[in-house]
Amino acid sequence: MSVILIIFCVLAAITLSTAFLTVFSRNPIHSAIYLVICFFSIAGHYLLLNSQFLAIVHIIVYSGAIMILFLFTIMLMNLNKENEVYKPRVTRLAAVILFCLTCLVLIAIFMNSKPIVGEYDATGEDFQSIKKLGNVLLNEYMVPFEYASILLLVAMIGAVLLSKKEKIEK
Repeated sequence: MSVILIIFCVLAAITLSTAFLTVFSRNPIHSAIYLVICFFSIAGHYLLLNSQFLAIVHIIVYSGAIMILFLFTIMLMNLNKENEVYKPRVTRLAAVILFCLTCLVLIAIFMNSKPIVGEYDATGEDFQSIKKLGNVLLNEYMVPFEYASILLLVAMIGAVLLSKKEKIEK
């Protein structure tokens, strides 16, 4: 077995196990931590596919920003186990049946799919590298890149001003 296949199998096992633990964990904080580990292992899959930029963006956006929002939401909601509503057996049975049907449909689609046959034309140039993307962004698309950064800055300032509470004068 090659090293890449071993790394892929380890990452796949981590991804599947942490995704499973995310869904079935009773503690919402533990569930969020399992989801972060799952996101990092998916970024590892992107690195195996030689897509460094996508891996870095995935880590920054999902593992960083979105998981921080999830954790703040969980902490602000103050989820307690005694407040948790008990799901009736019919709801759980319906969820299991829908899950099994979805798995059967996905397996049927996978079994009936045909592989792509043909020649793969390789130019030898790496379009996935961060260096190539940086050259394109900062040479050909410099003005739209700067407009996007200014737009994000203005949106961030607007969000801060809208969320700022007004002082009530007495």
